[in-house]
Amino acid sequence: MFKDFLWGVSLSGFQFEMGGTEKSSIDPNTDWFIWVHDKHNITENIVSGDLPEDGPGYWTMFREDHELAQSLGMNCFRIGVEWSRIFPRSTEEVKVEYDVDDLELISRIALREEHLFELDRYANGEAIQRYREIISDLRRRGFKVIVNLNHFTLPLWIHDPIRARDTGLEEGPLGWLREKTIVEFVKYSAYIAWKLGDLVDLWSVFNEPNVVAVAGYIFPSGFPPGVQRPDAYMRAIINMAVAHARAYDAIKAFDKVRADRESWEPALVGLIQSISPGYPLDPNNPRDISAAENFSYLYNEWFIDAVSKGEVDIDFNGEVDSEERIYHMYGRLDWIGVNYYSRQVLKGLAEPQIPFSPITNFEIVKGYGGECEPNSKSKDNRPTSDFGWEIFPEGLYDAIRVVAKYGKPILVTENGIADRDDKLRPWFLVNHVAQVLKARDDFDVRGYLHWSLIDNYEWARGFSMRFGLVEVDFDTKKRVRRKSAYIFKEIAENDGITWRLEKEYMH
Repeated sequence: MFKDFLWGVSLSGFQFEMGGTEKSSIDPNTDWFIWVHDKHNITENIVSGDLPEDGPGYWTMFREDHELAQSLGMNCFRIGVEWSRIFPRSTEEVKVEYDVDDLELISRIALREEHLFELDRYANGEAIQRYREIISDLRRRGFKVIVNLNHFTLPLWIHDPIRARDTGLEEGPLGWLREKTIVEFVKYSAYIAWKLGDLVDLWSVFNEPNVVAVAGYIFPSGFPPGVQRPDAYMRAIINMAVAHARAYDAIKAFDKVRADRESWEPALVGLIQSISPGYPLDPNNPRDISAAENFSYLYNEWFIDAVSKGEVDIDFNGEVDSEERIYHMYGRLDWIGVNYYSRQVLKGLAEPQIPFSPITNFEIVKGYGGECEPNSKSKDNRPTSDFGWEIFPEGLYDAIRVVAKYGKPILVTENGIADRDDKLRPWFLVNHVAQVLKARDDFDVRGYLHWSLIDNYEWARGFSMRFGLVEVDFDTKKRVRRKSAYIFKEIAENDGITWRLEKEYMH
């Protein structure tokens, strides 16, 4: 995969690209764009009222940001491609044949090069060229580049979240609730592999598909379409798993160029998953232990099981029968990206939260993990971030251990803290990296990517949550290194934690 340990950062498209001096930096064609502009969402404080077009402007300032990363000793950079930039209008007229299995899951999509030439007529050539310039600039500076194909957002012609919300999911377009989204997404994935494959060997299909499904349909938390429907959650995550498998096949088929001599093959296709280790509230209570195990299975492992082992637990009962072992889903994973921010603490329930899913017999306990008050202390007396997320470094080791059983190379692809004043980030950074280095001795861990290089647009929370090693003035777009940026530099340039950093921050 590569010989050196990777030290770098992750960015996405929607959160970073807009806000530049060029009009082309603004992408109004996504579900998230209209979601955060929606008057109802703003009035009801579902979203912040901050707008992505006022963002950090990576679309036009990418060279400056790459130079910043280079100056901080980094050797890896993850970006996202925005489907809506490439195909701002529907590609449904480009017809492809596909097969479905006995469970009505798409088992094969018959894509040929002639379809890609046809898709070329629908594509935004300027956007493709800009992504080529971004990747080429990174490669020229010696970075390993990871390209992620989907980070939450969908084109409006695929998903209209306002209409979906207002009609109770009766009218759309309905995004991942529809089979056609799988087909269109795979066409997009194949096209990107065809257009950028000569520059890219490391691909990720999805970033945090579990978050999209949970936040959209189970625990509405500012994510579109914000409709609480367990059946919709199940349909969305199943469709995303199928889309991953078919996109994996398409990328392998159409990226035939080995861009990096160190790569095993032209296309190494992974999945970036949010991993939040579950811990029982009472480690001696069997019900709490079961709750933690079931949470971890549903949130952390269900999707990876589907695309790596072909075990698609369609009825979400925690047991995979012979019918749910699906050969066309098996082995569609070359590496795993771990995104870790905090843990969850679970309490067992006498009855499941979702009646038809017996393994939903858990309750997330407030006062721990992601369920704390901002800038306070958790019930475990640990500091919390501006977001109200408990700082729990040892959870990163446990998150890596969760995915190590799949036997794939592991990258920590996101880890960071909302900390506007940079008071906790230096300590956060050193102590989390220490857990990565511990895991590197025990598992196949290949790198650590911080979230993020610069402050970004944090979805429904807008600009209030500052994750950057580098501060951004969103009025002037000026970048200023925080103290933590220099700490990252010291770690990256020494391939680990120096004695000085250990003495000052390891406690």
